[in-house]
Amino acid sequence: MEIFVSNIPFTAKPEDIRELFEPYGAVGRVNLITDRETGRPRGFGFVEMPNASEAQAAIAGLQNVKMQGRQLTINEARPREPRREPRRDR
Repeated sequence: MEIFVSNIPFTAKPEDIRELFEPYGAVGRVNLITDRETGRPRGFGFVEMPNASEAQAAIAGLQNVKMQGRQLTINEARPREPRREPRRDR
C-alpha cells in the first residue's frame, strides 16, 4: 500500500521517515518529493508498505504526530490522475 505523507519538515531525510514508520511494520520504499528545478524538498512524499494491515496501523498511529515541530498528515495515497494536455489558442 502506498501512503501519502504531507507537512514533512524540509530538513527530514528518507531515513527519518523510514524510522517513523518501521515500528508499524516493513517499509518497502520512501520517496520524498523535491522541486525539479531547485532540488529542494517540497514537504511531502510517499511511503510504500507491503502489508496493508500494517500500513493502516501506521496511518492511524501516525496521524497528527509532530516531527521537528511540524504536524504530519498521513493518508492512503490516491492513484495519480492523468495529466491534461495544455490548451492551445487558435
